[in-house]
Amino acid sequence: MDFFELLAGHATGLFVLIGLIVVAIGYKWVLWLFGVIIVPDDSLGVVTKKFVLFGANRNLPDGRIIALNGEAGYQADTLAPGLHVALWPWQYTVELVKFFTVPQGEVGVVEACDGNPLPSGRIIAKQVECDTYQDARAFLQNSGERGPQMALIPPGTYRINTLLFKVDLKPAVSIPQGKLGVVEALDGAPLPSGRVIARQVACDSFQDGHAFLSGGGERGPQMSVITPGTYRINPALFEVHLADAVDIPENKVGIITTKEGKPLVTGEIAGPEIAGHNMFQNPQAFVDNGGSKGLQEQVLLAGRYFINPRFATVEIVDMVEVPIANVGVVIAYVGREGHDVTGESFRHGNLVSRGEKGVWVDPLDPGKYPINPYTHKVSNVPTANVVLNWATGKTEAHKLDANLSTITVRSADGFKFNLDVSQIIHIPRNDAPKVIARFGGMAALVTQVLEPTIGNYFRNAAQGSDIIDFLKNRSKRQDEARQAIAAALKEYNVGAVDTLIGDIVPPEELMKTLTDRKIAEQERVTYDTQRQAQVVKQELEQATALAATQARVVDAERQVTIADFNAKATVKAAEGQAQSKKINAEADATVLRTVGEAEAAKTQAVGGAEAEVIKLKIASMESGNYAMVQVAEALAKAGVKLVPDIVASGGSGQGGTLVDVLLGNLIRDGMNKPKAEGTSA
Repeated sequence: MDFFELLAGHATGLFVLIGLIVVAIGYKWVLWLFGVIIVPDDSLGVVTKKFVLFGANRNLPDGRIIALNGEAGYQADTLAPGLHVALWPWQYTVELVKFFTVPQGEVGVVEACDGNPLPSGRIIAKQVECDTYQDARAFLQNSGERGPQMALIPPGTYRINTLLFKVDLKPAVSIPQGKLGVVEALDGAPLPSGRVIARQVACDSFQDGHAFLSGGGERGPQMSVITPGTYRINPALFEVHLADAVDIPENKVGIITTKEGKPLVTGEIAGPEIAGHNMFQNPQAFVDNGGSKGLQEQVLLAGRYFINPRFATVEIVDMVEVPIANVGVVIAYVGREGHDVTGESFRHGNLVSRGEKGVWVDPLDPGKYPINPYTHKVSNVPTANVVLNWATGKTEAHKLDANLSTITVRSADGFKFNLDVSQIIHIPRNDAPKVIARFGGMAALVTQVLEPTIGNYFRNAAQGSDIIDFLKNRSKRQDEARQAIAAALKEYNVGAVDTLIGDIVPPEELMKTLTDRKIAEQERVTYDTQRQAQVVKQELEQATALAATQARVVDAERQVTIADFNAKATVKAAEGQAQSKKINAEADATVLRTVGEAEAAKTQAVGGAEAEVIKLKIASMESGNYAMVQVAEALAKAGVKLVPDIVASGGSGQGGTLVDVLLGNLIRDGMNKPKAEGTSA
């Protein structure tokens, strides 16, 4: 018994548990059976009413698919998150739909399935108050129109009745740097006749479609552009195409041609400068201020511009450059009617002031200028000396003489020959506009004046002389040409600096004759030279021989000179010695004279004294005795023997004389001599 009671208790608990599980799993079905609908917090319920059994609003009006008054069908009202009752499953179908989320960087483009039909010619529905399409009832009651909607859904989360509205996510329009957005409207008023671009309407950069249409926006290409950034633009109303911003580099200009504006005045080729359009970035201001369509005189300088390519095209060209040693003469095709400022002094064209049509009297100095080359032509005229060559195959860097060639002339004696000529010209700064006014350019000056003037001058000059004379008088011909050409060019406001004759090429047959003659002359000169060389050689050999003996001659001459110098030195020495001896002799003579005088005086004195003594001695003896005494003393002093070894006496027997004595001594000496030699031997 206890067992069955226990089993019954367990069965009851099991049934309760199973019931709880069934309730937990199928409570929604249970609630649904009782007309209770629970809508989650992230969803809404869209309701479809299956039938209405009685009442005035049992069926939808014709053409409608959304019920506003409880008719059977799709209901305009939705179920917000929470608990809803009396929605019997046999009468209502409720579909839970997640909230619609528009992420950042995207927009929601809406299309309504119900509403008033679009007016004829319109492709997008007008904007009505409907809480960003979250209030379907307000949309329909405010006469919302079916089809693509004007207003967009910005980023966020919305409760959208998907039975009425279809929402597609589209990326927001992003314009990167260096680009611009070119807009074309798919709806709006039609363009007036003659217009190619729609006028500008304030519509928050095309983000406010309602303002665009209500402000009279026109369909088609729009004047306004979208600058870099991100925009919420309805792609059902506007198509946006990316285009490059216009970048004008340094030393360049932009030439503008507009596609909208009033027609150009008859006779004009470009529209005048218009103020207030921000360098063609505001087309509406350009048109409103009277801008003309077509080529514009005004240019764009270096920089970045957001110019609508549907409104204007931009051609980038170089600035006009006037090089150093040049001036730029301006020919204006636009501006006021020109009035000549030169008067009677210049009758070959009109020169006008700046801003007028025609050739400007004031040229541009060297530099760069932002000038439209289609409205103003600038011809550079060199103010430095310009060299032009009449020589085939030879041209200067300026290329003005590229078509000039060697001049062919005929001499008076009928010979044709070629002549190369260089002409140096100079155009003063203030005369440059006159040259352009008369000829239109430097090339025309060369072909119309310089080429015929110089060519004809030399042809005429050649016919006035024979070719040999022309060749011989080259310098004279050149001076005459310079003077004549300078006078001719002065009439054209061109200064002739110099005329130079280059290579002269006579005819071949004449050149052969001249060459043969010259060769003969040169051979004669050669023979004369050789003869003179032989003479010089002889003189050289003589000079060589003379040079060989020259050393000896020089040596001999030097010896002669030295001998002459020595002789002169000897003479001088002798003269010196003679003079010295003379002086010494004179001195010695003086000494001797003095000594002599002294000795004489002494002798005289001594003699006087001795004389006195002798006188006394003589006085004491006879004079004969005194003489004998003196002779004896003298012989004694001389060593003479008074008694001779040999006495010689005469035959008479008389005593010998002094002579006899001397002879005896000689005989003695002769006898002693052999004895002395024998002793010596």
